[in-house]
Amino acid sequence: MPSARDPAGRGPPSPTELAPLGERLFLLNLKSYPACLGDAALELGRLLEEAAASAGVPAAIAPAAPDLGRLASELTIPVLAQHVDPFDPGARTGYVVPEAVLAAGGRGSLLNHSEHRLAPPEVAEATTRLHAIGLAVVVCAQDVDDARLLAGVHPAYLAVEPPELIGGDRSVSMARPEVISGSVAAVRSVAPATRVLCGAGVHSSEDVRRALELGSHGVLVASAVTRSSDPALALSELLSGFS
Repeated sequence: MPSARDPAGRGPPSPTELAPLGERLFLLNLKSYPACLGDAALELGRLLEEAAASAGVPAAIAPAAPDLGRLASELTIPVLAQHVDPFDPGARTGYVVPEAVLAAGGRGSLLNHSEHRLAPPEVAEATTRLHAIGLAVVVCAQDVDDARLLAGVHPAYLAVEPPELIGGDRSVSMARPEVISGSVAAVRSVAPATRVLCGAGVHSSEDVRRALELGSHGVLVASAVTRSSDPALALSELLSGFS
């Protein structure tokens, strides 16, 4: 895949242009679970804000699109979109363009999550547009080969998540550690400034600790928190894995 270029025709952005959210990162994806919408999304954001500050870990949250602006205005942690479309603003009914995320106060976006896949050229174009307006990009990859390919767009972060483990009880860091270590090596060979996150089945502090030992810079989590009967406790448990 060719490296992403901005509209001015420059090459890949430097590390300082990637608008990183932190050298390490705990990223919570709320998806569209009924218990994570509206007021509930804001409450989860406040819990994450408090827990992350207490643990001293950089954190960000990705709510459903209708909640992005509200959370961005009321939280101090970065708020990301779950997806953007690779188009410029204009007659784009129903699409989410990067400029809309910026106008709502968002700090960046997930791209290519396994539940909302894009073709590689679309990932490159969306990344280019996000970079051009100073927003961070978290590109999702399914395996080592996918990570190597998508690293070519030089995102701020690349989250590797084997789809068969997403939402399950077995963490990729325990069930398939070679996916993390292999992805770290693959990404480093293509885009040394890109930070690798680990996702899929991450539920405990030990899952997080092992992911960091394998070379990742943080984790992308969802169900461990969003489907927990005690989200505050779940956040505290996961964040303790960074210590």
